[in-house]
Amino acid sequence: MLILPAIDLRGGRCVRLAQGDFNAETRYGDPVEQACRFADAGAEWIHVVDLDGARDGAARQRALIGEIVRASRLNVQCGGGVRSAGDIAALLDIGVARAVVGSAAVLRPDEFAAWTEAFGAERVCAAFDVRPEFGGYAVATHGWKATSGVLLDAAIAKAAAGVLRHALITDVSRDGMLAGPNTPLYSDLRAAFPRLAVQASGGVSTLADLAALKAAGAAGAVVGRALYEKRFTLEDALAC
Repeated sequence: MLILPAIDLRGGRCVRLAQGDFNAETRYGDPVEQACRFADAGAEWIHVVDLDGARDGAARQRALIGEIVRASRLNVQCGGGVRSAGDIAALLDIGVARAVVGSAAVLRPDEFAAWTEAFGAERVCAAFDVRPEFGGYAVATHGWKATSGVLLDAAIAKAAAGVLRHALITDVSRDGMLAGPNTPLYSDLRAAFPRLAVQASGGVSTLADLAALKAAGAAGAVVGRALYEKRFTLEDALAC
């Protein structure tokens, strides 16, 4: 299982939000320096989110993302405000290894399928941010501000009509809360979509959480607040 340390960008700073709430922000300093620290600790990938882009629908921090790529020399998976093929191309052009598409993968699945075919399955990841609703998990859109009314299984099935390989699933209710990940959700997804590399996000607080996600079949785990608040070290997480 791949460990992806998270760097969330807002106004040029590295921050974390609680349950996606922009009014519940904790700041953690310079994102370029943080990316380099992750690289020194042994990371191979990092997960970067442009929160300003996710909220406002525009890629506002692309220059900073490029600086993170160049300085850290890590594989960078990056999303936030990625709404078109042009947005994907712009991220790949500055050295991002994989672009993450959120709302558009849910609301425009046919276009998203075309993008995965055009750029390649390893260069595009679908992100589904979910909340327990309607007897299942409903997908939130537009920086978690709206609910699409689409259930997760249906959203994945439609997006997978192309050559989808990577999907990032965030349980919004657990994100930034250090309450433990929704392990049963990832286990169910592994069973339903065995060819999909599912990345887990939201709630990781202990090394035992990472072991549980690996046992559930998660291909990757995005880890943020637990690292910033020193619940464990990245070195320990990678060893686990």
